[in-house]
Amino acid sequence: MALNNFHHRDVSNNVFLVTGGAGFIGSHIAAYLLQAGAKKVKVLDNMTNGFESNLALLRKYDAFEFIEGDIRDLQTCMKAAEGVDCISHQAAVGSVPRSIEEPVYFNEVNVNGFVNMLQAAVQQKVKSFVYASSSSVYGDEPSLPKTETKTGNCLSPYAVTKKTNEWYAKVFADVYGLNVIGFRYFNVFGPRQDPNGPYAAVIPLFIKGILQQTPVYINGDGEQTRDFTFVDNAVQANILGMLNENPAAFNQVYNVAAGASFSVNHLYQRCLQYLQLDWKPIHRAERAGDIRHSLADISLAKGLLHYVPSVEFEPGLQQTIDFFRNLYEK
Repeated sequence: MALNNFHHRDVSNNVFLVTGGAGFIGSHIAAYLLQAGAKKVKVLDNMTNGFESNLALLRKYDAFEFIEGDIRDLQTCMKAAEGVDCISHQAAVGSVPRSIEEPVYFNEVNVNGFVNMLQAAVQQKVKSFVYASSSSVYGDEPSLPKTETKTGNCLSPYAVTKKTNEWYAKVFADVYGLNVIGFRYFNVFGPRQDPNGPYAAVIPLFIKGILQQTPVYINGDGEQTRDFTFVDNAVQANILGMLNENPAAFNQVYNVAAGASFSVNHLYQRCLQYLQLDWKPIHRAERAGDIRHSLADISLAKGLLHYVPSVEFEPGLQQTIDFFRNLYEK
């Protein structure tokens, strides 16, 4: 990861908090900040979706501090935000199908926990607060590419929680003066993404299944398209957001993507080609709540945050495959 690509400010006097920092995207953000020489990087995580292996990478740095706790507890959030300059809020539960199974739980974590963190940021006078939203908020809006001002009806409880986050963020900006920025992630992937469990993301699932020659499932005909976004691009957006000095860029929500889309079938074929293996996928029914096509317009983030995707789909996929191949061949 090329540090100079993402920021130019000295962060040696800044204290950062990354919620969900033991998870996939959060651990990449925390690692970047530690490598960049931040004064302190706190991670708040209840380890429901976090991994000790991710924390082990962060513990190598003296500036790292781990707080095991739950964002559903306001006092935990208040304590974690004490003395913090910038917050990157990544703690959440994901997965559209899981949210359909467990809507109450998703609301508790993604909405109540989010409001707790906003409140803590205001009370502790945090300078900037960035958070993870999702492309799922576009729902049944058919137009492509997706632009931030046009959203449709939410298609899942997960999408509702992320849309609600955006509403709460705007209120906290307008009413309390919090400098807040949201990021609508589009299918983020990369090294260290969890390939296990019934709600694992498609790319690590494909790679693991092909490598281990276990059943690999494609929902529907596989011609649905996604704007697959390498994790470094999500990290870049968070860094630019937390260190932003342009007042016009705050109180906004941005698409974070590569700005190009590929079908699931194309993704699968590229995985086979990189791995130099032959393994047939199994097609099954489409998933409830899924959108058919996804492609982001990233011009707003480019204009106001100077966000430019640093890693495109193909090289990102290759890096991801190399990571998992090394992992499974150990």
